[in-house]
Amino acid sequence: MSTMIGARRRRLSGPHIRRILVGYLFILPSLSVLALFVVWPIIQTIWMSFNNVDFLNQSSAWVGADNYRQLASDSRFWNALRNTAFYTLGVVPIGLALSLLAALALAEPLRGRSLFRAAFFLPVVSSFAVVAIVWQFLLNQDIGILAYWSRILGLPSAAWLNSTVWALPAVIIVGIWKGLGFNMVILLAGLMGISDTYYEAASIDGAGAFTRFFQITLPMLRPTALFVLVMAIIGSFQVFDQVYVMTRGGPLFSTETIVTYMYHQGFELYQMGYASAIAVVLFVILLVVTFFQLRFLRYNDVD
Repeated sequence: MSTMIGARRRRLSGPHIRRILVGYLFILPSLSVLALFVVWPIIQTIWMSFNNVDFLNQSSAWVGADNYRQLASDSRFWNALRNTAFYTLGVVPIGLALSLLAALALAEPLRGRSLFRAAFFLPVVSSFAVVAIVWQFLLNQDIGILAYWSRILGLPSAAWLNSTVWALPAVIIVGIWKGLGFNMVILLAGLMGISDTYYEAASIDGAGAFTRFFQITLPMLRPTALFVLVMAIIGSFQVFDQVYVMTRGGPLFSTETIVTYMYHQGFELYQMGYASAIAVVLFVILLVVTFFQLRFLRYNDVD
């Protein structure tokens, strides 16, 4: 035992300690930014969720778990959670499927491939608020282009954003369209990283296109697809921009999501403690969902 302690002390002396200190000095700026803008806000949010915070009077009162008990019986919160889950179930699988199809198509040596890639990625770099305003005009029942073509073709014109049935599907369509380019670029990068050797060997063995796709492309694309899936689900649960601009959560709260409800409580009703409790619940949901995704869908070298 004394020999091990002596060896450890020798390793932690002199130049080794200086190297450790230099390493920590290099990462100190990043750690400071992380602690200031990530860790500290999380701690503050958790603390505020157990308080009744009044920003106007700059006061707070400890209420314990009252905010969480109120959440458990808040029908509007459960409605927002249900809408968020429905939005996620609509955007994530359909969006990933379309993104994969686009990536597969644009991975081929087509003429004008770069132009198509840029066209698909253009909505990603556009402001979500501006995009939502444009779609608000497109879906307008009176002056929208969809309503115009519906009248030309003799079809009924749906009141997309004023209908409790069609408002959420309309928001889902915008979400799919907006995120398509980002997911496509990530999946396209994953496809470019797959060596042609595998496909050549499979072709020599007589494997067809579908066999190569399911036996080579999908398994080799699994780490990239997992990253895209995790990011897509996190982004879908945090949806706010297009809902707030297009519908404000209406009509009749049919498009209200967790984040828009949290915004309503915190910045319109000034119930920051209750809004913080909603934020903590959302954080826990995303933590659990991400953990299970990484636990059951993770990629190992032996796969």
